[in-house]
Amino acid sequence: MITLTAVKKSYSDEVAIGPIDLEIPQGGITALVGPNGAGKSTMLTMVGRLLGMDQGAIEVAGMDVASTKSRDLAKVLSILRQENHFITRLTVRQLVGFGRFPYCQGRLTAADEEIISRYIDFLDLGDLEDRYLDQLSGGQRQRAYVAMVLCQDTEYVLLDEPLNNLDIAHSVRMMRHLKRAADELGRTIIIVLHDINFAAAYSDYICAVKNGRIARFGSPHEIMRDDVLSEIFNTEITVVETPGRRPVAVYF
Repeated sequence: MITLTAVKKSYSDEVAIGPIDLEIPQGGITALVGPNGAGKSTMLTMVGRLLGMDQGAIEVAGMDVASTKSRDLAKVLSILRQENHFITRLTVRQLVGFGRFPYCQGRLTAADEEIISRYIDFLDLGDLEDRYLDQLSGGQRQRAYVAMVLCQDTEYVLLDEPLNNLDIAHSVRMMRHLKRAADELGRTIIIVLHDINFAAAYSDYICAVKNGRIARFGSPHEIMRDDVLSEIFNTEITVVETPGRRPVAVYF
């Protein structure tokens, strides 16, 4: 479980996040949704200890994020930010291997190599593992970064807009990989998404953020309602029920 207690981050008198009180259950996918500037990425990076908080406390699997040693936290929690400043002369396999650093400090063992191969196969990157990152498409490169994060073998995985700049086909493929990681590997995945329909289709829980606060938290069926979504996104949204599928939001 991830617990945020009275968490607050202030940038100015006009711009502030929180106070946030939230419990994210263990297991499955929790999608963070909401308008631009709502505080989704800020909240995620505070949980990942890439951004300090001004007040409050965050615990991941009982570990205090602020005080736990980095090496210990890196074996429980991994994070992928939007900004991937990659070195072009890295191959896919070399990049994925970075996920083993908390365990081997850069000295890969045979066991590490086996784990690297496992996640390359899991993300369908076997044919690309010797390719350099600058030779890949955006969707292929994004899968390589997700493979690196999963290769860290943490129970909790934080992903900040992994569908950014992906087309529909690559977005669907990515979300199916993440759903498999949650269901088959037992990962707890917290993901920032802009598309509410992807959140509804693949997540187990949806956390709606607005104006730096938690507006709603619940199952997709609890959040996918006309009144709830229209209020959160400040626009008229109609939710359509489809037989055998999860609800879909229409906002055109």
